[in-house]
Amino acid sequence: MASLVAWNLLTFNLFLIILQVLAGRDFYKILGVSKNAKLNQIKKAYRTLAKELHPDKNPGDEDANKRFQDLGAAYEVLSDAEKRKIYDKHGEEGLSKGDVGGDPFSSFFGDFSFFGGGGGNRDREIPRGGDIVMDLDVTLEELYSGNFVEVVRYKPVAKPAKGTRKCNCRTEMVTQQLGPGRFQMTQQQVCDDCPNVKMVPEEKLLEIEIEPGMRDGQEYPFVAEGEPHIDGEPGDLRFKIKQQKHRRFERKGDDLYTNVTISLKDALVGFEMDIQHLDGHMVHVVRDKITWPGARMRKPGEGMPNYENNNVKGQLFITFDIDFPKGTLTEEEKEALIKILKQDSKQVVYNGLQASMFA
Repeated sequence: MASLVAWNLLTFNLFLIILQVLAGRDFYKILGVSKNAKLNQIKKAYRTLAKELHPDKNPGDEDANKRFQDLGAAYEVLSDAEKRKIYDKHGEEGLSKGDVGGDPFSSFFGDFSFFGGGGGNRDREIPRGGDIVMDLDVTLEELYSGNFVEVVRYKPVAKPAKGTRKCNCRTEMVTQQLGPGRFQMTQQQVCDDCPNVKMVPEEKLLEIEIEPGMRDGQEYPFVAEGEPHIDGEPGDLRFKIKQQKHRRFERKGDDLYTNVTISLKDALVGFEMDIQHLDGHMVHVVRDKITWPGARMRKPGEGMPNYENNNVKGQLFITFDIDFPKGTLTEEEKEALIKILKQDSKQVVYNGLQASMFA
C-alpha cells in the first residue's frame, strides 16, 4: 500500500513538472507582480530587479545571469500590451506561435469572390485618426532619478446617438446580367448603415514614467490616445521630453558639466568642498595643488545614468574659475608675492582660438 502511495506521488510530481515545462516561464512570478499589475508597477519591478541581478554586479554568477535573462524576457512581454494579451491567453508557447485566435478558414480561402459577392474580410486600409505630439517639460533631477507624472487628457469618445449614418464606404465591382451570356461590370460606391454616434469629451488620467537617463527629445507614446476617427482607429498620443535648463549642471549625452568659482587663496594652497548632486548626495572634491583658471577635474560615475543600462553612469566634469581679490597691494606686499611665487615677468600674445595649430 505504501509503495502504491509513493508511486502515485512520484507520478503526480512528474505530471506537474511536465505541465510547468509545457506552460513555459511564469513572467509575473519572475517580476514579482500580480497578474493585474499596471504598466508602471511592471516597469518599477523590472528596474529594481535589473539593478540587483545585472551581470556587472554579479560577475561569474551563472544563476544571477540566467535570472537576469529571464527578467528581460518577462519585461519584454509584459510591457507590451499585445504580447501580454497573447501570453495571458496561451502562455509563453503562444508567443512563439503568435495568437491562435481568428478564423482559420478565412486565412486559407482569403477574400475570393464571385461576381462582386466579395468576402467578409477585405484587406481594406483601416482609417486612422491623427497623431498628437506634445512637449513635456522635465527637470534634470527627474531625468536623473526618475519620476511619475500625471497628465489629465480630455479625449473625444464616441457615444451612441439617435439615427443611423453611412459608414465603411468603399468602391466595389458590381456585375449585372444584361442577357443570356452577357454581363456588365461597373464600379459602385457601397456603404454600410451604422448606428449614429457623437463625440463627447471624457477626462482621462494618463501616467507618464520619466525613466532615469531619458534624453531630450525622446518620446513617450500612448497607443490609441490620439485623435479619434469615427469610422476607424484613433491615432497615438506622444509626449516629447523637453529637458529644462539647470542652474548648476549642463548635460551632454550621459556626462554632466559644472563650474566652480574658488578664491585665489584656495587656488594657491588647495581646498576641499562638496557639490550637491541631482539626487541630493554629495560629491567630494579635494585639490591639494595649485589650481589654474580653467583647470578641469573629472569624476567618473558621477554623470547621468545610461538609459539602456542604469547601472552605468557618465562622468562629471568640474571646471574651476578663480575669483581674484579686488583692491591694490602695497609695495611691500608686491615684493613679498614676488618672493613667494618665484616667477619672472612674462607676457605672450597668441591666437587663443587656434592655439593648437601654433604650439
